[in-house]
Amino acid sequence: AGYAAALEAFDRRLPEALSRIRPGDLLILTADHGNDPTWRGTDHTRERVPVIGIGPGLKGGDIGLRPTFADIGETVADHLGLAAGRHGTSFLAMIGVHA
Repeated sequence: AGYAAALEAFDRRLPEALSRIRPGDLLILTADHGNDPTWRGTDHTRERVPVIGIGPGLKGGDIGLRPTFADIGETVADHLGLAAGRHGTSFLAMIGVHA
C-alpha cells in the first residue's frame, strides 16, 4: 500500500508541476530503480526504469535503452548549456530540443 499510495500522491500533484512549465523548460521524470508494485519484498525487481521528458516543443519518441544514468545528467547539462562531462551521452537532440 505504501508504494501505491506514493504513486497516487505523485499523480495527484503532477498536474500542478505541468501547469508551471514555460517555453524553454525541460522536465525529466525517472527513478533510481524499478520495483514491481505487486512484489512483497524489498529487493529491486526491475533494472529498467522509464525516462519521460516533458516540455514545449518536445517530440515523442524512443531514446532507446540508455547504458547509464549519466545520460540524464549529460542531457540536463546540455539543456543548460554547460560543458559536457566525462560520463554519459546527451539525448537532447533525440527529443527535439536544442540547447
